[in-house]
Amino acid sequence: MRFIRDLARKQRSTVLSQLASRLNSEVRYGSGSKADVFAKIKGLIQDMIEKLEAEAEEDATKKAYCDKELAETNQKKSDKTAEIEKLTAKIEQQAARSKKLKEEVAVLEGELAELVKEQAEMDKIRAEENAIWKKNSAEMEKGIAGVKKALKVLNDYYSKADKAHSSSDGASSGIIGLLEVAQADFEKGLTEMNAAEDKAQNTYDAESKENEIEKTTKEQDVKYKTKEAAGLDKSNAELGSDKGNVETELAAVNEYLRKIEEECIAKAETYAERKARREAEINGLKQGLEVLENETAFLQVRALRGVRKHA
Repeated sequence: MRFIRDLARKQRSTVLSQLASRLNSEVRYGSGSKADVFAKIKGLIQDMIEKLEAEAEEDATKKAYCDKELAETNQKKSDKTAEIEKLTAKIEQQAARSKKLKEEVAVLEGELAELVKEQAEMDKIRAEENAIWKKNSAEMEKGIAGVKKALKVLNDYYSKADKAHSSSDGASSGIIGLLEVAQADFEKGLTEMNAAEDKAQNTYDAESKENEIEKTTKEQDVKYKTKEAAGLDKSNAELGSDKGNVETELAAVNEYLRKIEEECIAKAETYAERKARREAEINGLKQGLEVLENETAFLQVRALRGVRKHA
């Protein structure tokens, strides 16, 4: 019994201390022969060995279960965390792109508004210039027609066979000359006026065409950039929903991990320490059992010798 008590003290084992007490009680108060008492003690020790071995097997099974669950759960946690980080990066990237596109659209819309304003100003100026040209050219044409009419009248008058007006031929030539100069000046002015109008109209048409091309290009840019930004916003809404789902899953994984850690991670004694202690208890009990078996064999030999002696 001293061996079991010493073993219990050495291993600081409650179960061995309890076993030592039971063995001591059996020795003191057990009925039957010494051999019967030894047999009961051996049975108790054997039962304790089997109990400890069963606990060791159960503990090993639990250890394997815990290792598997902890490894798998930590891997899930790592996977979910990585997935959230990936989704977050994607969302941030798309949000930045969407923001940039919207800023570009705002600039384009400002430029379009300015382009429309410039074109309206050009239209106004062109309309005013054209109105002035129409008025001036009409007056110029009217003046040319008047001069031509006057020249015709004079020429017709002075071309008559009647020479009664011969005394005024010199004066008539001067008047006709002046009218011809005036006609030439009017026609030259009208030509220049028409050329200036044609040039202004051509310049207006060319600039208007450029403005229309630029307007169409910018409007298409606005259309495509707005569409892309809307697509990114929609994608981000979906990714945000996906991220929320993964975060919910991660929360569940973390909660399970907390529970499994509470269940599996020993606070006072690790599995390795518990295993080493239990192995020491089992080995010690086996040694004690071997001692008892040797003692029982010795008693059996003595008893046999005693029988032969009396015979």
